[in-house]
Amino acid sequence: MTTPIVLLHGFATSSARTWGETGWLDILGDSGRELLPLDMPGHGTAPNCRDSEGFADLERDVLDRIPDSPVDGIGFSMGARLLLTIASMQPQRFNRVVVAGVGRNLFESDPGRRDAIAAAIAGELDPENPEARFFHELAEAPDVDRKSLVAMMGSERPVLNRDTLAKITCPVLVVIGDNDFAGPADQLIEALPNATHKILRNVDHFATPKAFSFIDATLEFLEAFPQ
Repeated sequence: MTTPIVLLHGFATSSARTWGETGWLDILGDSGRELLPLDMPGHGTAPNCRDSEGFADLERDVLDRIPDSPVDGIGFSMGARLLLTIASMQPQRFNRVVVAGVGRNLFESDPGRRDAIAAAIAGELDPENPEARFFHELAEAPDVDRKSLVAMMGSERPVLNRDTLAKITCPVLVVIGDNDFAGPADQLIEALPNATHKILRNVDHFATPKAFSFIDATLEFLEAFPQ
């Protein structure tokens, strides 16, 4: 029996956009593994949630949606943070984990950046802020709900630090582009007991999901080769 693969998408996108349009679902599907791409509230096919308090149990809700037996996990950006959080809560349920688009940002708080992105998603766009403008454009897609995205940004998420990350005992592949604002990933690598580091050359944050080097490294790490 093969190990299922859980896939968690980035913020203001969906499983279809993060994993489907970039070819991940087709390529991983050729391995014969069961794929479990999960949409978060307000994203893709998931129900909307326009109250920040409604996200209080997000991590538990995700754990309830995956098998009890060990799974492999792949997460990008928001999905990577979520994947690390749930793997620290119940490490016995994960066989191998791949996270991309996270690093130094997991250990820092930047309320100004968060507020700028939330304002852009809500429609108050600062044309001089390219990152906020990109999230504004992502939120214009029909498969996300702006009010749910703002509510999610205003919710309190569990803290990730060296103590919580030390609980993740399975092998973890940390992938980050050398032009990604979330990096570098050195602090994350040091905090994880069994981590491997993959740097994507000339790749920024938003180009990460479609980088062939990311896909190739993940296939090898998860041993999810086409049959």
